[in-house]
Amino acid sequence: FSPWVVSGALIIGGTAILAIERAKKDHSIRTVEEMPVGKALAIGVFQCLAMIPGTSRSAATIMGALLMGMERPAAAEFSFLLAIPTMFGATFYDLYKNRHGVTSDGMKFVAVVFTVSFVVALAVIKWLLRYVLQHNFSVFAGYRIVLGLAMLGILFAR
Repeated sequence: FSPWVVSGALIIGGTAILAIERAKKDHSIRTVEEMPVGKALAIGVFQCLAMIPGTSRSAATIMGALLMGMERPAAAEFSFLLAIPTMFGATFYDLYKNRHGVTSDGMKFVAVVFTVSFVVALAVIKWLLRYVLQHNFSVFAGYRIVLGLAMLGILFAR
């Protein structure tokens, strides 16, 4: 969890996004339902890259899906579907770990926050799916590279 690792992951991830966007690939998988199980598992392996601090889970899975031959909207949709069990698992594990310190009022608060977060996430997913129909991910790549370079500049200036 070093700032050096995060900076490097941001720059490497941004560069990978640009390379994947520029690569000419046959996107023969048009929907999530068309995806073979083996490719779905391979995309799940890409999700493991998010264990590196500074790596976006959704970017890793979307780029992995594009490499596996999915069309952009299907890749984004699959990435968000893949996030559901991951987020539920992380939430329930955290609640379990902290079960002794959670009061009934705290659980009500968690339920409200969880519900609001879920609704907001659905709205963001809807927006992103519309966005990826008309654009590529180069703007996100640029953001990651600029942020990573800025972080490196701050780190070197210390």
